Amino acid sequence: MPFTIAHSPDSDDAYMMAPLALGWLPSEGFDLQFVRKDIETLNAEALEGRYEVSAISFGAYPELVSTYELLTAGSSIQEGTGPVVVARRPMTRQELAGVTVAIPGLRTSAWLALRKYLPGLKHELVPFDQILDAVASGRHEAGLLIHESQLLYQGMGLKLVVDLGAWWKADCGLPLPMGGNAIRSDLPADVKQKFASLMRKSVEMARERHDESVAYAQSFGRGMDTEMVSRYVQAWVNEFTVDPGPRGRAAVDRLLGMPAAWVQG
Repeated sequence: MPFTIAHSPDSDDAYMMAPLALGWLPSEGFDLQFVRKDIETLNAEALEGRYEVSAISFGAYPELVSTYELLTAGSSIQEGTGPVVVARRPMTRQELAGVTVAIPGLRTSAWLALRKYLPGLKHELVPFDQILDAVASGRHEAGLLIHESQLLYQGMGLKLVVDLGAWWKADCGLPLPMGGNAIRSDLPADVKQKFASLMRKSVEMARERHDESVAYAQSFGRGMDTEMVSRYVQAWVNEFTVDPGPRGRAAVDRLLGMPAAWVQG
């Protein structure tokens, strides 16, 4: 029976899945199939419980508590930096409150964090990979960047308005959680635990075989050279990705305003 893993083609997601996708690890009896879609699509499809395992935004988790549990391995959590809001000119917090911000999705953790930073912000949905151009061209005055766009905006002459990870760290002293892997709650407990352990091994091996994992991630073509992909995944695939630990779990609970259910790897 196929056991489907759905993840985004973003560099960090692809990187941590490389050992499973490329067969470096024994599959432990799982007939692994892979689906790759953008994270906002996966957030929506997770509402249907479509896949056994799916990457999700933590911002989507409150809608998924009856369908999925979080895997301890595979989270994207970073200390002191995170999604950024950018504009063509320097902009104060008060000025940001007066413009419409292009955002990548209503269920993204980045949008949840931005709402906590500035409640009531006017916004418009724009595909995440079009936000840079939308701001640079003047179609939007400001944009919320996720994924690799966070490394590209300076090269387009855009200005940082706020780094949400830095703000979150200063505000509550915790890392900022963005995304994780979730496993369907209706699976048998032993199956969930077995896959959780396999996922942890995949994250650990990806880091051990860094250059090969970077090459796999880069094969999905996100407009970055090898050095930039390497820098990006080393930032987002870290010790929190192996296991969030007490601080990572506390950060997820703080962001969501509710306790999350985890399956330990």
